Amino acid sequence: MGILEVKDVGKRFGGLQALSDVNLSVRENTCHAIIGPNGAGKSTLLNCLVGKLIPDTGSVMFDGQSVLGRSPHEINQMGISRVFQTPEIFGDLSVMENILISLFAKRDGAFRMHAFESVADERGLQEEAERMLDEVNMLDKRQMHAASLSRGDKRRLEMAMCLVQKPKLLLLDEPTAGMARADTNNTIELLKEIKEKRNITIAIIEHDMHVVFSLADRITVLAQGTPLVEDVPQKIKGHPKVKEAYLGEAA
Repeated sequence: MGILEVKDVGKRFGGLQALSDVNLSVRENTCHAIIGPNGAGKSTLLNCLVGKLIPDTGSVMFDGQSVLGRSPHEINQMGISRVFQTPEIFGDLSVMENILISLFAKRDGAFRMHAFESVADERGLQEEAERMLDEVNMLDKRQMHAASLSRGDKRRLEMAMCLVQKPKLLLLDEPTAGMARADTNNTIELLKEIKEKRNITIAIIEHDMHVVFSLADRITVLAQGTPLVEDVPQKIKGHPKVKEAYLGEAA
């Protein structure tokens, strides 16, 4: 049984059946990719996992508990963090302040700048934030305004904001979208390091097959809102239905 279990999930928007009978099992400490053509239902499924949408049918269980009916904040407190397609950071604040926001949110459920209980409390949070920035190779940029970072560094910062909350599951929504190839490769290496060091479970939606085949232990292919096939990357590459639905003969 996986740390994330999706069973018979369906979601309709008016006359459009966006998801139908979706079953997905994400095993602990693995990277599970969800791929498919535009309109396959990937983003709808992801939004069902983080509480932004409630499925019409089926169940979503994380670490033995249902996520259905919980707010996105409650789901985050359960141990699920999401990296958005467009980096969600506070551009007017420094890199360090962005990390502190996440630390406060994890500890108190809210952020109050400089509302430390004691000098020791302040020092402890600062040290934890610095360790996180050092892990993602951004410690030298801790005083920079987040808005001035490159696209790749903004993504790196957002991942650090998620990781400092010590999630059990990291959901990535096209984490390399809009990146140059060098930044994409750096992001791949960062995710490999994160997975190895932290024994974290990762579920990723991604169009770039270079990213998918570099990271994924298993891949689920969605087509028209329904899982087409799930298997290891080596078998997905050569699967005739996958080639027809998404990858193309060049795969």
